[in-house]
Formats: sequence, structure tokens, C-alpha cells
Amino acid sequence: MHYGISFIIAFLITAILLFELKPLALRIGLVDQPNERKHHQGKIPMIGGIAMFCGFMLALLTLNQPLTGLRSLIGGAAILIIVGVLDDFHDLSTKIRFIAQIFVGILMSTNGGVILNDFGAIGFSAASIELGYLALPLTILAVIMAINAVNMVDGIDGLASGLSLITLSALSFISWKAGLEPTFSILLLLIATVLAFLRFNLPFFGQRRAKIFMGDAGSMFLGFMIVWFLISLSQGEQRAMTPVTVLWIFALPLLDTGSITIRRIIKGKSPFAADREHIHHLLLDAGFTVTKTLLIILAVATCFALIGLIGLYLGIQESIMFWTFMGIFTIYLFICQHHSSKHKPQK
Repeated sequence: MHYGISFIIAFLITAILLFELKPLALRIGLVDQPNERKHHQGKIPMIGGIAMFCGFMLALLTLNQPLTGLRSLIGGAAILIIVGVLDDFHDLSTKIRFIAQIFVGILMSTNGGVILNDFGAIGFSAASIELGYLALPLTILAVIMAINAVNMVDGIDGLASGLSLITLSALSFISWKAGLEPTFSILLLLIATVLAFLRFNLPFFGQRRAKIFMGDAGSMFLGFMIVWFLISLSQGEQRAMTPVTVLWIFALPLLDTGSITIRRIIKGKSPFAADREHIHHLLLDAGFTVTKTLLIILAVATCFALIGLIGLYLGIQESIMFWTFMGIFTIYLFICQHHSSKHKPQK
């Protein structure tokens, strides 16, 4: 079957499930309720992750390609969906979520063959920085970081899914440009499921507020899918992109999560403690509406992704791309630190 038809199938199945599972989610309590940190109105079903996973899996069966090499991808995604749904129901401990993420990272590396072997030529010489025996632990760390990066930016309607869509679109273009049709078709299915979810998550399209949330199941599913292809397309002798391109096409989640983690550790807090220091909080505190905040962040993320693609195809040195990104990260960290001290609560 042509992957265009598979794209439509993925979109329709996801959309139908989002519509049909909503009453069930309300009945069994798979909902997100407002509290001191969450200011949405009413109980919102958290079925986005389940619907996207099912839409992706069923559409995957329609592709004219063997699924043998995708066993670890499918297995890892299924594990994270199960853990994510349980977390959405009962708020699992951070330890349990970490164990699941470490396990799928090991599965991806050892069984799936997707492993971070080098960082590319990001140093001060033309030689690539090989990881050697650090390859496996750093791959696992990358999986944990990517999954939690998507989860941590999921603060306003459409943000996590919109940023994921930008990264997946960049990856699909890269795989198409490299002639990797099987990978391109799989990424198209993921894009279709995210687009279907956005139809129910964004307060547009004639609806006043979000009707569906993706939940932790959705953010972990998308994070795992993204890191799988970020690594698989940037490693090996026949790589479709340089490792430094990863930073640019996944820039906003990395900038936000990296700066948040550093600042919380400096303050002696847990990296996963809740606060109001994410990028969307900065813009909301600056007076922007939720809609404008979303559009600004997505526009900036798109610009970063385009810079990454331009750098890749114009052959700009990896070291220049890397240190430019690190300079941007340093500036962003300084801005966030200034905002944090400015809005420090008075005793």
C-alpha cells in the first residue's frame, strides 16, 4: 500500500479513537483534573497517547515493508504506553518511570541496534569524537533526556505535540532527502497521528478549549519515537545527518529542559520538581496570551530546525554549529536565571 494511504489511515484511526475513547476515559477516571498548578477547566481525558500509539501501530501494518527491524521500536513504545497510562491513573514514582525508560534505552541499543557511537566532529579538530565504552550509558541517558524533555514542555495546549511535529517533520525531510523511504514512511505515520491529536488538543477549529490531553503516555511515546530516529539517522557510516543537527531540530525541548535541570540542581532541588520557570512561563509572565506564547515558541523552534537543516546541507562545520548552539544555550540560561531571581517569592 502506498504510504500516502497509510498516512490517511493513521490520521483517521487516531482521530476516531480520540473521539470514541473520550466517554470511556471520563467513566474510568483517566482524566486530568485542575489543581493549584493546572488551571484548565473541567476534567480533560488523557487518551492522546493511547490513540496515537494505536493509530500508528495499525497504520504501520499497512506499509509494504518488513517489521522485523522494528521490534524494539514497537516493544519499547508499548512498554512506555503501559507505564504512561498507569502513571496517568495513579501518579507512579519517578523511580518506576526511570526504570522503564532505562529498560527501553537498553532494548533500543542492544536489540534494536540504535546506539550513540559518536558526537561527530564538534571539537577543535576534524576528528569525530568516538564514545567507545560510553556509547551504551550515553544512549540510555539520551533516551531519558528526550522522553523527559517532551514531558516537561507539555505545559500549555499544543506545545509538546507542536514541538514534536516540528522535529518529526525535519526528520522526515532528512530521511526523504537521503532516500530512506522506509524511515520516511514511518515518520509520516507519526506526523499523521500528531496532527490528529492536535485537532482535539488545540483550542482552535471552532472549540474554545482543549478536549483531549496526551498525558504521560503520549509524551513518553513521542519522546521515545523522536530519540530513536534522532540517533538512528545521525549514526553510522551512511548517516543521513550529522549528530550536531540533532541539537537544532530538537532545540527548544533541549534548551528548556537543560536550563531547568541546571538551575534546579544549583538550587539544591530535584530536577523534576515543579515550578514556573519553563519557557512558556517566561512568555506568559511577560504578558503574552497562551495562544501567542504557543505561536512564538513554535515559530522559534521552526527557525532553529531550519538553521540545522541549512547547516547540514550547506556543509557548515559541525564545530561551528555546535558552539553556536552552546552559545545560544548559555544566553538562554542567563535569561532564565535573571527571570528566576526577578520573580523570586518574597519571604
